[in-house]
Amino acid sequence: MSEAVIRTATTSPALLASLDPLLREWLPRQRWFAGKGRPVTGFSLVAETELLPAHSRLGLYHLLVRAHQPLALGAESHPGDCYQLLIGVREALPPHLAPALIGHLEEGPLAGHTVYEALYDPRPAEVLLEALRARARIGGLRFERDPGQEIRPGLVPRMMTAEQSNSSIVYGDTFILKLLRRVTPGVNPDLELPLALAREGCPRVPAPTAWLHADLGDGTEESYVLGVLQPFVKGAADGWELALRELAKGEDFAGEARALGRATAEVHTALARALPAVALGHAQLQPLVDGMIERLETAVQAVPALRAYAPGLYSAFTALADLAAEGRTWTAQRIHGDLHLGQCLRSPAGSWSLIDFEGEPSKPLAERRLPQPPARDVAGMLRSFDYAALSADPPMPGWAHACRAAYCSGYAEVSGTDPRTDPVLLRAYETDKAIYEVVYEARHRPDWLPVPMAAIERYATSDLT
Repeated sequence: MSEAVIRTATTSPALLASLDPLLREWLPRQRWFAGKGRPVTGFSLVAETELLPAHSRLGLYHLLVRAHQPLALGAESHPGDCYQLLIGVREALPPHLAPALIGHLEEGPLAGHTVYEALYDPRPAEVLLEALRARARIGGLRFERDPGQEIRPGLVPRMMTAEQSNSSIVYGDTFILKLLRRVTPGVNPDLELPLALAREGCPRVPAPTAWLHADLGDGTEESYVLGVLQPFVKGAADGWELALRELAKGEDFAGEARALGRATAEVHTALARALPAVALGHAQLQPLVDGMIERLETAVQAVPALRAYAPGLYSAFTALADLAAEGRTWTAQRIHGDLHLGQCLRSPAGSWSLIDFEGEPSKPLAERRLPQPPARDVAGMLRSFDYAALSADPPMPGWAHACRAAYCSGYAEVSGTDPRTDPVLLRAYETDKAIYEVVYEARHRPDWLPVPMAAIERYATSDLT
């Protein structure tokens, strides 16, 4: 693998300029593109690295590209989202790579060639694993590896085609490489937290084997985390799919929910040991409550069906603020940040693991790294049980109730504290999550809107028990 030089938009505009019209069509169609609904007006190059020379049979470029779009009405100005792209280059695309086609270049340094999403192609995927195994330095790209873990050569790659907000490659049922698509400079919790948990010996999260980041050499000390390689749990079942299967069969899921509660508490306990925790008093909690109220007000404007429930939802947040004003305090620590059934894997042996510690990608990185009450993760999982039960045909709210109780009991067995003993905090976080769900479904899946609206009605009229 030849050494390459990282380039900037000011020194190498030709390749991106030739890709521009193709990317404007292709990028918005990708599942992981965050700016759907707004046209792409242009691109700027953050970094360009040649991983395989384009004049050979197969070329490979690694690009960090900022996509510029008109802002939504009322949105704060920002420079545009940065995306990680792996662009394959061939004279002609073989039939099996047809789904990966980006387009044909008519001008520029690669005129006459075809460009495509390289992750569909085994050879570019092999290049990434080889670089991680060798701890390569290629231009501004840095491939790092845990020296205590070995990556043997010759593992056959395959791209996972399930829809997700990033891209993943499985290597020989041994490793899985998660490549982040929308990237931000700074310490990414998707690497930071699993590394911290590995140091604590927590078995509930696969320990990172290797990782990829970019140092731009532009005078900044921050780098972009681009990907994480972890052990692949062969035969593991996704928690969401497993729950839906059990629902369809009318099977009880409370035992699995209890085990999942124990796993969550083990992760929270390990994170509390590994990283600093802070106390939340009235002064610290008020901004958190203000954010919840602001999200409610914005949601009511976006989804008029919420208006009738707004006073009751508002009370869920003010009740929490009132407790803080009376002198109640809480502990905040690092948490998962976006926990739901789809972020959990059950091994064939029955052990649960938590994955994807990136947090909510729509939120700023600094916010995702803030210590928060563990109840936020618990609330996310409780909402996920509710979602599964109410999406069944017919809906099975009793199934969700049993899972919620079992999950909290399992959590208490490990942590020593049952989340249900702090109903005001839990209600606030569940309400906040349900409001987010209503806005999401109204915009993207209107047929699903009754699922979170059923929860909204419950949260607006009574405390959680």
